Amino acid sequence: MAKIAVVQFKASTDKNQNLKRIVDFINKAANRGADLCAFPEFMMFYTTSHQSSRELASQAETINGNFVRTIADAAKKNEIEVIGTIYEKSKKKNRVYDTSFLVDKSGITQSTYRKIHLYDALGFKESKKLEPGSKISIPTKTSVGKLGMLICYDLRFPEVSRALASSGSEILVVPSAWIKGKMKEEHWLTINKTRAIENGCYVIAPDQVGNIYCGRSLVVDPYGKILLDMKKKQGIGIVEISIPKVKETRKVLPLLQNRRTDIYSDLKL
Repeated sequence: MAKIAVVQFKASTDKNQNLKRIVDFINKAANRGADLCAFPEFMMFYTTSHQSSRELASQAETINGNFVRTIADAAKKNEIEVIGTIYEKSKKKNRVYDTSFLVDKSGITQSTYRKIHLYDALGFKESKKLEPGSKISIPTKTSVGKLGMLICYDLRFPEVSRALASSGSEILVVPSAWIKGKMKEEHWLTINKTRAIENGCYVIAPDQVGNIYCGRSLVVDPYGKILLDMKKKQGIGIVEISIPKVKETRKVLPLLQNRRTDIYSDLKL
């Protein structure tokens, strides 16, 4: 069994204040025996609607900048793996990447992923400030299992989760900042459960709470059972997961194995 810590919190507009809280959460997760600590999307700072793309870009950092380095130092000190997110500088003027990263117990960044689906929907337009990524990152071996990363709105596109699962992912980690709205919590619960069921894997989905976000950070097992729902509470949720359960579920419900990839394609009329 592996122990996962899921952090749900309300990020402020102050990057340094958030970083201090993040390091404190890492320390507390390690003290509770967690092997991996997962944080939500936009944990670096809350971006208000009136913040310009130039102002956002001015606060962004590289993946080797102080923000990630500080988190990596905390991971190394506590011998815990950490998944987090940053606004990453891009070459395009006044645009940043929404990037997740995985730091191992030695403080080394093992994987990064730039969100490929920007939330241009339901009255929002992330592309006014963000630049989309261009590839899905390959799954990474960790102490808790083989792990694939996606971010928030990516959940609505089953191709991403399926590509990660068919490439060996046993766990999908989805840092999110799921915006409140009509039926949004229902969508959130349904989609996370569906991605777990259809791929026979764990889904770990830390979410922001407060501001414009709905909370409800989740961990779902490979058969679709919700193991953790943090509702509106800030703090750390601890869940134990079992990779043998992934293998067992995929054996009795062999959805990946039973796919007909020889037939699937876009239909031409």
